[in-house]
Amino acid sequence: MARLLLISNSTVHERSYLDHVEDELQDFLESPARVAFVPFALYDRNRYAAQVAARFAKMGYELTSVHDVSNPQRVIREADAVFVGGGNTFRLLKGLYEWNLLESIRQRVLAGMPYIGSSAGSIVACPTLKTTKDMPVVQPPSFDALGLVRFQISPHYLDPDPSSTHMGETQEQRILQYLEENEAPCSDCAKGDFSVWKVNRFR
Repeated sequence: MARLLLISNSTVHERSYLDHVEDELQDFLESPARVAFVPFALYDRNRYAAQVAARFAKMGYELTSVHDVSNPQRVIREADAVFVGGGNTFRLLKGLYEWNLLESIRQRVLAGMPYIGSSAGSIVACPTLKTTKDMPVVQPPSFDALGLVRFQISPHYLDPDPSSTHMGETQEQRILQYLEENEAPCSDCAKGDFSVWKVNRFR
């Protein structure tokens, strides 16, 4: 059975990176653990990987970024867990395709390797990236993602502020637009039998 910890965001107000989920991370991961990190959602992968490696080291985990090795598939095969970080979802999914890591990650997670996703990393665990709110700054070959869960996620969900005069679309309206076009079963997901049947709201 797949084990996933899907996080809406990596930081919250007045707390440092991943502080708000440290207890959940340590409950989720065995110690010690070798963690494979996927940094493709941010442009400066070296800086991103260094930040995440330092934070995981504080919790007692060894982290290797897949962009920093000659054989990223081997890192995924030998890792005890994978962490897919947040940032731009289009950039992240494009990187997963370019580095040929979608199937490697999917196979390991479906075989039981723990998967941690944050924000964009949570969205790519879904059948597609169709519920992202990011700008399409790059174009991935497909919107099809890992398909590790049968539903779509909308991170950073906020209810409308009743005192706001902003007249733009709310997140709820955008989710309803998604459901207008995507309530039918998803026939081209990873396992072929997934249905896009609900949207989880993460606050």
